[in-house]
Amino acid sequence: MRNFPTKIAIAALCLLPALAVAQAWPSKPIKLIVPFPAGGGTDFIGRLAAKHLGDRLGQPVYVENRGGANGGIGAQALMQAEPDGYTLGAISDTPITVNPALYPKLAYQPLRDFAPVAMINRFPSLLVAHPSVPVKSVAELIALARAKPGTLNYSSGGIGNFSHLGLELLALKAGIKLVHVPYRGVGPATAAVVAGDVQLMYNNVATALEFVRAGKLTPLAVGDPQRLPALPDIPAIAETVPGFEQTAWVGVFAPVKTPREIVARLSREVAALLKDPEVVKIFADQQIVAAYRDSNEFTQYIRQETDNWAGVIKTLGIKGE
Repeated sequence: MRNFPTKIAIAALCLLPALAVAQAWPSKPIKLIVPFPAGGGTDFIGRLAAKHLGDRLGQPVYVENRGGANGGIGAQALMQAEPDGYTLGAISDTPITVNPALYPKLAYQPLRDFAPVAMINRFPSLLVAHPSVPVKSVAELIALARAKPGTLNYSSGGIGNFSHLGLELLALKAGIKLVHVPYRGVGPATAAVVAGDVQLMYNNVATALEFVRAGKLTPLAVGDPQRLPALPDIPAIAETVPGFEQTAWVGVFAPVKTPREIVARLSREVAALLKDPEVVKIFADQQIVAAYRDSNEFTQYIRQETDNWAGVIKTLGIKGE
């Protein structure tokens, strides 16, 4: 037992480098990888988080869009980054909880390769149609799809994206056939439905609402179980298709070996920025819901969602490309 204090001292000395790094962090700009093109909901949240995290941390946080492979290219870039707190990711649900079931040879495994920092928000979703489509409700959409099976198409941000899974779930539950047209991100997919290149899209409210208000898209229903308080005239899909619910989210991630002190600091800063009056107003205006979970809670949520989506994807028979 005489060596016990010595062992404690040695252990403390081993911790000093990590503590010194954490205390000095951040001392230079931070890169925030968004694994989708500019213009979609994940990019919107990433840029908002970058601005406010930069203000709070005293160093610039800049966004790098790395789209492709259903978010997998950006996620892989995060996995390969140095775990020093200077490369982070603002990543949505699909690359984290859906891709593992879609791609048997996925280059990364979320809970093995990433440290979940904090969940930021969830996106209430909105099913929209181009004004040229002669439908004003989910019931009319279902009737048209049954009358003309396989003739209605929809855009998505990619196979397995929430915008893909939302309409696949609707088609499954309603017993209809829709044609999927995948794009490289929600931004391009939104542009396609606004232009009339496709007829339908299951989008997040934050992205679609401006086009609805401008008369460029027709709102059919929201994907939450109930109507949204700020949009009481738009019904829920569940009012026509009982049990329907599909909501996307975004969170902050770091490479797995990022010092715990940095992860904890980042998590606290995410919680704080969600209380910032400017962020609160933006979320209210855009119908975005703050949904903070700390690192431990977020990790458990990801584990549960991954298990759930594995079962759904097997049932739907969806394969990644």
